[in-house]
Amino acid sequence: QVQLVESGGGLVQAGGSLRLSCAASGRTFSSDTMGWFRQAPGKEREFVTASRGNGGSTFYADSVKGRFTIARSNAKNTLYLQMNSLKPEDTAVYYCAAGKADRLRFWEQYEYWGQGTQVTVSS
Repeated sequence: QVQLVESGGGLVQAGGSLRLSCAASGRTFSSDTMGWFRQAPGKEREFVTASRGNGGSTFYADSVKGRFTIARSNAKNTLYLQMNSLKPEDTAVYYCAAGKADRLRFWEQYEYWGQGTQVTVSS
């Protein structure tokens, strides 16, 4: 059974940092696109960042560029999201996703999802 399990969310003050992890099990995703999406209350799920498989390119939403960094460890089958200079508007449930995702900014393109982890940034 394929599972993606996020961890690392929490409450942080504006300007602070958090590191999210997404541990995959059941299969390896080294050749697949893996990414992070987020969803704030009352809003649609939005693209944050993604990484193509096999050492391919990374992509970021404009709202997080320069502050967030995606990384992946194929050895650990784990995806990471380092979030720095956090702002209150970053508050959301963050989801890890994986799949072929030709159009990686669209959440419908991903076959596998984690359960989400809450990130709350206080002002």
